[in-house]
Amino acid sequence: MDKKVRLGVIGTGHMGQYHVNVAKMLSDAELIGIFDASMERATQIAEKHKTKAFASEADLFKEVDAVIIAAPTFLHHKIAKDALAEKIHVLVEKPISQTVEEAKELVDLANANKLILQVGHVERFNGAVLELGKIAEHPLMIESRRIAPFNTRISDVGVVLDMMIHDIDIVLNLVKSDVVDVKAVGSSIVSKHEDVASVVLRFANGCVASLNASRASQAKIRTLNISQKDSYLFLDFTNQEIEIHRQASSTTQLGKGEIRYKQESIVEKIFVHKDNPLKQEHEHFVSCIQGNAEPMVKGESDIRTLEVAYRILQQIGEKK
Repeated sequence: MDKKVRLGVIGTGHMGQYHVNVAKMLSDAELIGIFDASMERATQIAEKHKTKAFASEADLFKEVDAVIIAAPTFLHHKIAKDALAEKIHVLVEKPISQTVEEAKELVDLANANKLILQVGHVERFNGAVLELGKIAEHPLMIESRRIAPFNTRISDVGVVLDMMIHDIDIVLNLVKSDVVDVKAVGSSIVSKHEDVASVVLRFANGCVASLNASRASQAKIRTLNISQKDSYLFLDFTNQEIEIHRQASSTTQLGKGEIRYKQESIVEKIFVHKDNPLKQEHEHFVSCIQGNAEPMVKGESDIRTLEVAYRILQQIGEKK
């Protein structure tokens, strides 16, 4: 496909507005228009970005090749199913749907219609995460911290599906082994859902991952640490930076009676190409539609991510 991909955005809330803004930047795609349950909001956003506000999803479907769904989670399945049925490619924000069964139905429908169904795990397109896949070969232990202040815009899901799901996705992609045990605790602090959660995943290959998330903090921290046999990796999502720590055994005697210097570790800083991860995600989606790339976040892998997330939520629910 040489022509520009005709894009539409459904949902123009906090995240949806970011999608609209990025869609306008793409060189291989054209933003045809947007739809929102609030026509007033849609009209305001459309005027701001010089695009069209559609009166219904069905009207938008008639004019586009692909849609980006940034509506509330409980609407993901219906909107994505309707779009796929109309032979329209879909990029849907995480989580893909409210249940694993719904997710499987969407994946099957996309495959049957030979359409791209991509899930919006934007952290996969973080420059540091892209580099991490090249150096994290055999993780033995993984620790993640994703901590932030409470945001009132997220009210339909808890911290596991809102924030921790990014780390579940990244960890499963890195370890490439079956999860054989899940231990999880969590508490509701500021909403009706869990706002803090601490999880330990054990994999068939022996790797252990400790995931911690909170949306009831006064600080914003997003880090990932990986222990391997010969190295320790530290990733900062916010700064898109990676450090590699390696043991060293160098001892220097400066002279009789003088200080002995011992070097215990070497720290390497990896060069990371820093770009807008959301823009990278959009460009990848368009490239997949044009047949120039394979989806990095396939629906099948997100089913696995969702299955682990719901195992975590089940344990947290049992322990409330």
